[in-house]
Amino acid sequence: MTFLSDTFLSFRREIGPTLRSWYYIIFGIIQPLLYLALFVPLLNNMPMGGDGNALQWFVPGMVVMLVLFTTVSCGWSLTEELMSGSFERFLSTPINRPAILVGRALKELAPLLVQAVILILVALPFGLQLHAVPMLFGLLLLLGFGIGVAALSYALAIASKHDGSLFYLVSHSVALPLMLLGGVLLPMQMAPDWLYLASRFNPLAYLVEAERALFAGEIMFSTTVGWGVLVSIGVGVLGLAVGSATIRRATL
Repeated sequence: MTFLSDTFLSFRREIGPTLRSWYYIIFGIIQPLLYLALFVPLLNNMPMGGDGNALQWFVPGMVVMLVLFTTVSCGWSLTEELMSGSFERFLSTPINRPAILVGRALKELAPLLVQAVILILVALPFGLQLHAVPMLFGLLLLLGFGIGVAALSYALAIASKHDGSLFYLVSHSVALPLMLLGGVLLPMQMAPDWLYLASRFNPLAYLVEAERALFAGEIMFSTTVGWGVLVSIGVGVLGLAVGSATIRRATL
């Protein structure tokens, strides 16, 4: 119970400013909506396009991109707390260290889930088919993945100490290749053989494929979805392990 209560305490501490800044969620959804309006029409003549299939293919990729870039960048707020000393004071309390990471990660993911639901609802009138249970399972996979990536981002922020520019450089140098090789915007099956082979070493590609399968209504026990489950669990466990070890050893 201590872990759960401490996680809630950390979450409540972090979510307060976000709830008071309602425009955070509104502006966060603008970019995906622009992609829907300006990019999806370009896909209609491709193999996945036509009769709403472009949306069925593209929306899950957008949701994954939202989660990836938000959680990769979330350590930036921690660098500001490190410089101000507020995080050091928080660490002086007896709160469970892994709970700090999970609570902060959930603070980032809660608005993202709202944005994802809004994105799905907006796309429905334009041809997106609703498969509620598989889609919900897909969001749960992204929750596990997002917690892991956020924990790694916080670990990077602690490791980079007060150098915010180093954090920004490393985090975005990792996130961009992951997105491009994940097939978020275009199918990797259209890529040259060497590029497609490189994508097979990218765990995000398997998560994206699982999300697309679930958004298409595929059963949750298929091989494609199974790989996505493994990636979600693996990244979640790895992120929490690295993040917890880093925060325990932190000398701020």
